[in-house]
Amino acid sequence: MTEESVAAAERAPQSRRMSRRALLGAAAGAGVVVGAAGSAAVQGSSLSSGGHLGDLTIPFRGARQAGITTAVQDRLHFAAFDVITRSKTELVDLLKRWTLAAERMTDGQETVEGGAVGHGKLLPPPDTGEALGLSPSSLTLTVGFGPGLFGPTTAVPTRADRFGLARHRPAGLEELPIFAKDAIEPSRSDGDLCVQACADDPQVAVHAIRNLARMGVGIVSVRWSQLGFGRTSSTTRGQQTPRNMFGFKDGTANLKAEDTGLLDRWVWVHEADNPPEAQWLTGGSYLVARRIRMDIEPWDRASLVEQEDIIGRTKGVGAPQGKDAEFDTPDFIMTSSGTPIIAKTAHVRLAHPDNLAGVQLLRRGYNFTDGSDGFGHLDAGLFFIAYCRNAHTQFVPMQRELANKDAMMEYITHTGSALFACPPGLGGGEWWGQRLFES
Repeated sequence: MTEESVAAAERAPQSRRMSRRALLGAAAGAGVVVGAAGSAAVQGSSLSSGGHLGDLTIPFRGARQAGITTAVQDRLHFAAFDVITRSKTELVDLLKRWTLAAERMTDGQETVEGGAVGHGKLLPPPDTGEALGLSPSSLTLTVGFGPGLFGPTTAVPTRADRFGLARHRPAGLEELPIFAKDAIEPSRSDGDLCVQACADDPQVAVHAIRNLARMGVGIVSVRWSQLGFGRTSSTTRGQQTPRNMFGFKDGTANLKAEDTGLLDRWVWVHEADNPPEAQWLTGGSYLVARRIRMDIEPWDRASLVEQEDIIGRTKGVGAPQGKDAEFDTPDFIMTSSGTPIIAKTAHVRLAHPDNLAGVQLLRRGYNFTDGSDGFGHLDAGLFFIAYCRNAHTQFVPMQRELANKDAMMEYITHTGSALFACPPGLGGGEWWGQRLFES
């Protein structure tokens, strides 16, 4: 299967279903009553604009895991798990059951046949039921494995190799370092496993994580989780660039599913990247997760010119400073009275591939608001997710550059950090992690 066909398969729906929730939202937004003909029109306009009002069903199986180059959905529920059993048999059995449940949920079904109501009134239902009657809402579930699953780590050098996986650890699966100005909280970081649930209906995403966690009782426990709304990047050319909690367009220069050559270079793990014992990751990717708290109140008091100088783009159009349109190429040489138009400390300059020896990432982050911090300030920001071929040669140099020079660091704090190895997609009958545990 070619890269182009993989990308097309991940974007192509198996079915298009208009959920009642999405239909009512579309009707309310348009101020019209949508009948059968109106529904078709809404679906057509949704698909042509890169949206998801049509509630696509995303194929669960394929050469790549869904949820990486798939067009980014609007909602996220991300969970990291600790494995609390020491039985490899129990863990493998759970991964098999998770796979079957994930495939059913991405198809708009319950975790098991008759799960919420069909197993007798005197037994706890094996599905919690809050997604009954809802469409798949473009749900994707992406799994990853953390360093701790493979035995000793930098943070815990005495950790036991509980499942005999140490020799199968990929070369790039080492914890991320601590960067300047980090305030990492262990309770929001790391984990043995992760599941990224993305959907266009928050209830569908939450249902998926809730039920996987429920199925894992006694085998895994939730270490931390994060809800996200309002994507902060686009992964297909049909999507418009979204805005982050600072009000700026985010991810303008992000890699896209259509950039197959760049994806092969910067996102997908190659056979040559690992020893023979770790070939289970070939065709997969590394997931970097960073919880970034934004200091909303000080930012809101900053002048527009200061905000734009910090970002290096105009707030309205999103154009690089000194340019007219969002997708114009930034000019880092242009000056005014001898001063660079785009400041040397501007985020756009420091994060641009021209400043990083061409290095790129596939970003897939979300906004979050987790109430207040108890002092009258919003606990809000960006849940940064990025996929890359090697986090230590791509993300780490970029983050070091930003942490040491980026003017935006005055307004943000990194509070959570994790790295996971995400295997390639599944063929017929395969289960999550099979190539790892059977290698």
